[in-house]
Amino acid sequence: MATPFPTHPLRTAADLAPLLAAIGEARVVLLGEASHGTHEYYTWRTALSQRLIAEKGFDFIAVEGDWPDCFEVNAAIKQDAVTYGTAARLLTTFSRWPTWMWGNWEIAALVEWLHGQNQRRPAESRVGFYGLDVYSLWESLQAVLQYAEQQGDGAITAARQAFRCFEPYGHDPQEYARAVAFVAEDCQDEVTAVLRALRREAGTRAYASLPEREQAFAAEQNALVAVNAERYYKAMLRGGGASWNVRDEHMMETLNRLLALHGPDSKAIIWAHNTHVGDARYTDMRREDMVNIGQLAREQLGRAQVFSVGFGSYQGGVVAGREWGAPLEKMPVPAAPHDSWEAMLHAQLGGDNALLFSSEIRGDARLERAVGHRAIGVVYRPQLEQFGNYVPSLIPDRYDAFAFLDHTKPLHPLAIHAEENGPPDLYPWGE
Repeated sequence: MATPFPTHPLRTAADLAPLLAAIGEARVVLLGEASHGTHEYYTWRTALSQRLIAEKGFDFIAVEGDWPDCFEVNAAIKQDAVTYGTAARLLTTFSRWPTWMWGNWEIAALVEWLHGQNQRRPAESRVGFYGLDVYSLWESLQAVLQYAEQQGDGAITAARQAFRCFEPYGHDPQEYARAVAFVAEDCQDEVTAVLRALRREAGTRAYASLPEREQAFAAEQNALVAVNAERYYKAMLRGGGASWNVRDEHMMETLNRLLALHGPDSKAIIWAHNTHVGDARYTDMRREDMVNIGQLAREQLGRAQVFSVGFGSYQGGVVAGREWGAPLEKMPVPAAPHDSWEAMLHAQLGGDNALLFSSEIRGDARLERAVGHRAIGVVYRPQLEQFGNYVPSLIPDRYDAFAFLDHTKPLHPLAIHAEENGPPDLYPWGE
């Protein structure tokens, strides 16, 4: 009989104490998920984030979501009064498909907790909530133009020119990418000019407080999103791993900017899929020259400053779509195949949840080869899972710790109508 993996029980928030101890003085904690639609991934990440904020002074949560929508949440939770009605109503801002990723009751509970925390803090130390993603080209352009017109600064002309450049393509960045694929003219110069103009303006102004700096930062971030989104949609049309890298490099650039905004001692919590937070060098992504924020954070900030936690489950249920833009469904998640990482843990634990630490399982012969590790995205077909939803992984190197939740339930989505489909499904796990 094989020697059991060293594990720690995971039943209540108190059981997170060994994980907090292992995190130590890390500046960035990356919290993963094996799907975008599982209740337990959200609730356990919330429990850990609450303890990191309350006990270790973490300054913000940055998620795999669009900057404009997340910044609306960020602004609301930093107000003294509840100006947004209810958390559920506030989260209807997440109207791009898949709406359920951030428009759900689990996030509503986190929003209410964050607002309560912030009401007891001075403005300079209120906990933020930000988006790392790059999809919101049109929304970010609109936000930049609105900001420039309100400020009456030198970025107005550049913002209007960029807006006019994209206007013929409506609200569809994919239509833009198709239109410029085989011609020399595109809108790259226009969006770059907006970013330069905003940075020049920011360099001429002094901001008295973090809230003031944050408003200017948000405008510049929207311009940066527009620059990188323009690159992303063109790369997506070409195929391959280039668009993935544009996206995760943008996430890392955004993280670095947020850390700088909050000061040299700031600390960040990242919520994203395992395929983003688990170091890509220790998966088959490396063969395709794909990187992710988990790898980039370790390389740029230093291994000691970054702590990544993967999440996974053996079976249960999930919220996802059958194809990109399809209505959400609650789907069954079948038992993981016998040779997978999840099946290995299920066989040992017999249905219990557990924490594992890479420092304790490194050197185990069973993990010196890549093992299949489940990855479900927003697009999922349970009957085809074995053909594309397992990422070969060197588990002890991909993560610093792993939270195993044997049986899971679907997320609880809010009723939000998706206004647009967004970019299509590019990868086997539906990311």
